[in-house]
Amino acid sequence: MTGTRRTVAALFLLPALVLLGALVVYPIGYSVVRSFYDQSGDGFAGFDNYQALFTDDGIRTALQNNIIWVVFAPTVATALGLIFAVLTERVRWGTAFKLVVFMPMAISMLAAGIIFRLVYDQDPDKGVANAVWVGVHDTFAEASAFPKAHPGRESPLTADQGGFITKEPVSLGEPVSLPLVGVAPDQMPDDAARAVAARPDPGKVTGTTWQDFTRGEGVGTLGAPDPSELGYPGMKIEAVKDGEVVASTTAAADGTFTLPAAADGAQLRLPGDNFREPYNGLDWLGPSLVTPAIIGSYIWMWAGFAMVLIAAGLAGVPRELLEAARVDGANEWQVFRRVTVPLLAPVLAVVTVTLMINVLKIFDLVFIIAPGSSQDDANVLALELYRKGFSEDQPGIASAIAVFLLLLVIPVMWFNIRRLRREVRR
Repeated sequence: MTGTRRTVAALFLLPALVLLGALVVYPIGYSVVRSFYDQSGDGFAGFDNYQALFTDDGIRTALQNNIIWVVFAPTVATALGLIFAVLTERVRWGTAFKLVVFMPMAISMLAAGIIFRLVYDQDPDKGVANAVWVGVHDTFAEASAFPKAHPGRESPLTADQGGFITKEPVSLGEPVSLPLVGVAPDQMPDDAARAVAARPDPGKVTGTTWQDFTRGEGVGTLGAPDPSELGYPGMKIEAVKDGEVVASTTAAADGTFTLPAAADGAQLRLPGDNFREPYNGLDWLGPSLVTPAIIGSYIWMWAGFAMVLIAAGLAGVPRELLEAARVDGANEWQVFRRVTVPLLAPVLAVVTVTLMINVLKIFDLVFIIAPGSSQDDANVLALELYRKGFSEDQPGIASAIAVFLLLLVIPVMWFNIRRLRREVRR
């Protein structure tokens, strides 16, 4: 059209073609050829390497996880991007919100993997995910302050269903001593006060439960509160007769407690709830949750990408159509579901397909976040390719995995390109 000679055009295209051939065409061709050879590269293996794709346990696990990735990661990321794009369209601070959501895209996969390795740390004092989870859990089921407490020497208590119970029944007007040991001084509750001996009450059962331990050899009286010993505030005490709880109470800050006359002749029990180990959260990077956890980190990174593309498509939606739907009596949910989403369908398809191509090649996040004990359970094809090619020295199988990944990506890419061309024609 411009009169340029084909030879001149070819010369201008030659550098790009050389780079394309060296960096794309040659590696693909070499991988295809290498996939038909054995480990040494000298013997022809035929389709044995491809057969291993469906017989090797590690590769099958990787394939199953890739299916989970392809189904959930693009869908959730696109859905969140759609929600963010629609909701931020009408608020003043929408631009700032979009900036914050899109910001993870500026972080490399390696950095994001390190961040989320810390986020998913098992220790609630380090891992944000477990800190939040434990906080919510303890709001509804408060952890015990005395998980290590237990009876000491010459104690009137004996083990019972995870807790402890008095060996003998109690009587009205006779104070009961319930000494325990095993709680470190720095682990005692902040509201714990100096333990005092309970006063007798003729019509009630009184007593004291406390930390019967005084630092220093030969210091303190066994079985009686000493000046430096602290009570167990909040310790639950139950009066049990014939296996039934007839009365219950909790200890005061100084460890003293009072039970009504119904406790006469009963045994006093410190139920197991008093000694329950503190809830330590979920094992996010354990075998059962490691893949969803890593998918969550991926969504954190790519929801902003989906939001920006969908917001650009939303800006091109004719406003008169939305207003016409509202005039016809449609509420906001109906406008969103029956007008906005259908008009954004081409954009949503492009975003979803693009993310599907991306997750088929996911490697960095899985390699960084999954610990060695759970990496087999979080395995994906790209990671298995790396492991077979470098860790296990099986380049033939690694090349077969690479070709298999290429075959998986090509239909999705073809669908995406076809849709883009269709949109250009419109």
